[in-house]
Amino acid sequence: MRILCVDDEPLALKMLEMSVKKARQDAEVLSFMKPKELLEAARDGGCDIAFLDIHMRGMTGVELAKELKAVNPKMNIIFVTGFSEYTGEAMRLHASGYIMKPVTQKKVEEELADLRFPIVPKKNAKLRVQCFGNFDVFTPGGDHVRFERSKSKEVFAYLVHKQGSSCTTREIFAAIFEDAPYDKKLQNLLQTYIFAMIKSLRAVDAEDAVVRSYNALAVNPDVLDCDYYRFKELDAGAVNSYQNEYMSQYYWADFLFDNYLDD
Repeated sequence: MRILCVDDEPLALKMLEMSVKKARQDAEVLSFMKPKELLEAARDGGCDIAFLDIHMRGMTGVELAKELKAVNPKMNIIFVTGFSEYTGEAMRLHASGYIMKPVTQKKVEEELADLRFPIVPKKNAKLRVQCFGNFDVFTPGGDHVRFERSKSKEVFAYLVHKQGSSCTTREIFAAIFEDAPYDKKLQNLLQTYIFAMIKSLRAVDAEDAVVRSYNALAVNPDVLDCDYYRFKELDAGAVNSYQNEYMSQYYWADFLFDNYLDD
């Protein structure tokens, strides 16, 4: 979780930062005295929660919040103010809440417990999927999922990229075998890879990660904790983890991801 704080008064900013760090010791907490610096940090590295002083010189917290909502509409905005007359304007921006100064750990904890856009880890996930860098798959306990055939792993990677969209075997064939002819021999080989993929998932009690229908396959995103999916939701941790590499071992992946970014 990445939390950004801003206040143009040094002592008030220090109190805010300390309170947030005590309330969420597992979070990355960054503080700024200039609203534009916080905005830049949110654009560059993402932000799950922003604590904004409302009454600041140059750019008010309300003005900053509007800019942040353009970066991520689901960013949790919590206003900090010593002036109660500002709270109505703040609430019209659909903020998560507001804190009256002086800021305390208790006040921060109360607001974090009632976020407008809750940040909840996928505790029900049967697999953790890594798409940034090399593609890899792990059990909830952190063990690698062993795919007996590399092409079986690639089939799963392609399905993960499609994020629940149904893929025909012909579409999967085109990705896996590039420009090879769609002949019976390779079609049978693809079915072998698919069977081996299902077998590998069954071995870690995650067979339901793939939904099968006639001549088509799809992943079940509800049982996957995937950095790519979190990235699309503008999760700050996932945004930070992306280093310009997406499923690096597969030729088709960069092209598809670049198309997503362009959109």
